[in-house]
Amino acid sequence: MRKALTAVVVLAAGGAASAFLVNRGDTSQATNQAAQALPVNTTKVTQQTLKDTETEDGQLGFGTTSSAVSRIAGTVTAVPDSGQELRRGNTVYSIDNKPTILLYGALPAYRKLSIGAEGNDVLQLEQNLKAMGYTGFTVDDEYTDATAEAVEEWQDDLGLDETGVVELGSVLFAPGHIRIDSVQGQEGTPLGPNQPVLSYTGTTRAVTVQLDAADQRLAVMGAAVTVALPDGKTVPGRIEKVSTVIIPAESPDKDPETKVEVIVAIANQKAVAAWSSAATDVTFTASERKNVLTVPVAALVALREGGFGVEVTDGTTSHYAPVKTGLFASGQVEVSGTGIKAGTTVGIPK
Repeated sequence: MRKALTAVVVLAAGGAASAFLVNRGDTSQATNQAAQALPVNTTKVTQQTLKDTETEDGQLGFGTTSSAVSRIAGTVTAVPDSGQELRRGNTVYSIDNKPTILLYGALPAYRKLSIGAEGNDVLQLEQNLKAMGYTGFTVDDEYTDATAEAVEEWQDDLGLDETGVVELGSVLFAPGHIRIDSVQGQEGTPLGPNQPVLSYTGTTRAVTVQLDAADQRLAVMGAAVTVALPDGKTVPGRIEKVSTVIIPAESPDKDPETKVEVIVAIANQKAVAAWSSAATDVTFTASERKNVLTVPVAALVALREGGFGVEVTDGTTSHYAPVKTGLFASGQVEVSGTGIKAGTTVGIPK
């Protein structure tokens, strides 16, 4: 007589699980019992693409906010309006009637630039001078006499003293066009060094999502997501930035929270042009398995000898077949095993 096969039938609902034993032997009595105990509820093994998705709250806006701080002490004499867009060569703000000019570049301004200076900030400056139409110098990382002459010409056009020197605080480097988010230093406000004047963003609309640290698996750079807009339409997006942020505690008896901030780029800007700010739903795909065999999770049984199985039936007999499980998603589970193919009928325990 062969060893009996014992299976524990796993029932899962709402995250809870329960189990009961099913014993099957090799005797005729066991066979008759098995025939009488054919599963009442059945389903078919299907072949499909299985996606592990999760939907999170998002905020449509203009992406990450940056702060512009005064590098010198003085009085704020000019600031833009919130929502105003600025381009290369525009004045961002003025302290003591000395303007801070927007230039493009990834490296922040951190020092005075004058003849003899070398570095990427010099290269950025010269690239901007050339883009604004100034000539007579070589675009490289060296601040030469020719660079100083171009700077003097630029200063003359701005109505400034022609020093040929770019003082710290006279330029603001940003990746591109900026949009003023809010203004902290109103006209007439005295400011000390390193005090915030205003905050700004890019001009391209994007969606910001703050994930719990436990959901960091969703934040994959370059991954495609789907954004549901307030009008019910959806638009594709792509993760362009992932960072960790600390959310301050709301009260002394609570701890700060660690969040994973995700910036989602929207290629179709026309689709989101109607909103400057809006709540959205963002659907992330953590993993995807194409053209795999699946059954409902409820069809799985836990085998006493280890692993999982399914109860395969042809309507008159049934047997437990071991399966290897893969991705679990949307109430389905990826399975594979001997004799398991699309269309196979399996039982779903009560």
